[in-house]
Amino acid sequence: MKFMDLTFELIIGFFLLFIIVKIVGKKIINQITPFTFIASIVLSELLGNALFDHQIGLLYIIYSMTLWGLLLFIVEFLGQKYMFRGLFEGKPSALIKNGIVDREELKKNRMNINQLQSLLSQSETFSIREVAFCYLEANGSISILKKTKYQKTTQEDFNMTIKPVYVPVTIIRDGKVLWDELKELNFDESWLKTQLSAQGISDYKDVFLAEWLENECLFIQKND
Repeated sequence: MKFMDLTFELIIGFFLLFIIVKIVGKKIINQITPFTFIASIVLSELLGNALFDHQIGLLYIIYSMTLWGLLLFIVEFLGQKYMFRGLFEGKPSALIKNGIVDREELKKNRMNINQLQSLLSQSETFSIREVAFCYLEANGSISILKKTKYQKTTQEDFNMTIKPVYVPVTIIRDGKVLWDELKELNFDESWLKTQLSAQGISDYKDVFLAEWLENECLFIQKND
């Protein structure tokens, strides 16, 4: 009987969790703010503790998760309003301004220079002298604007012609043709068969991956 009860509670908890994440949005998955990080942990703890505590019934699971999900939705809704945005989401902190480390801002965020250097190195910036501005975002990540002489060169810097950028499209995966993708490219099956036969392939099942990129030939990796 306990297995039946646990199975039923798991199914209900699973779909409740699915609905809450769908309603609240993707921010709780990406944990954009410290609040959403804590909220996601508490939500999982509510479900986990309820499932393995035999004294707690199904009604408690439904009530606790529904109430917590409702509170999350209210907070996310209020976070869309300008007057509450700073309260719920927080604001970026400028740790470096015009190449100068703001010690007071470091103290406010309970950081030291070693931690700042560690975050910079994780962003492929190994010296503070390279940084013009550095912001600590609400989710704990940093955004960096480097000084001009340390910025990467672009085609525009050399007055080169800027070519259009195309997104590669997978049209065969694991021997299965993705017909919707093929249709969006305005190609048909006869075109695909011609492309495959040009590379000595007669059956879709022989293709592990086929990827189309504009202005380039069809890239194909065969099944071993």
